[in-house]
Amino acid sequence: MRQSRSLSLVEAGANVLVGFWIAVLTQMTVFPAFGLTAPLSDHLAIGLVFTVVSLARGYLLRRLFDRLTE
Repeated sequence: MRQSRSLSLVEAGANVLVGFWIAVLTQMTVFPAFGLTAPLSDHLAIGLVFTVVSLARGYLLRRLFDRLTE
């Protein structure tokens, strides 16, 4: 059974949201271990930057592998 396009979109969105919050919580946990401090707004901004980079990476790799399988 194949997944519908709309369910694929929901899954991708959930993956991005979960990844974002995992990144923010990881930063808030790891930064102090390295002697770094940052306000929540900075953690959210850093998480957003890495989320955008991750989305671009995932898209570009998907397109590359799609070309390789033609």
